[in-house]
Amino acid sequence: MSDVEQYIEERRRRDPEFAEGFDAGFTDFKIGVLLRQTREAAGLTQEQVARKLGTQKSAISRMENHAEDVRLSTLRAYAQAVGAQLHIYLIQN
Repeated sequence: MSDVEQYIEERRRRDPEFAEGFDAGFTDFKIGVLLRQTREAAGLTQEQVARKLGTQKSAISRMENHAEDVRLSTLRAYAQAVGAQLHIYLIQN
């Protein structure tokens, strides 16, 4: 385990508020990464996806870098634009 991972785990144990915020932020980060990876796997640029969605490249960049407020309908449209399917799972802890 790296020093960063060790710090995060220790901080999560001591500070429930940090743990909650970290988990939410990490989930948003993962969504953005998945969007970018899927677009790149489709061989598309942000500009090309933006044209397919009728929006600006900057909107695609925001989605990929700050995915915390992306609407479900937008995720569906993004998936369709890159030739992917959107699946959402809820997992109880």
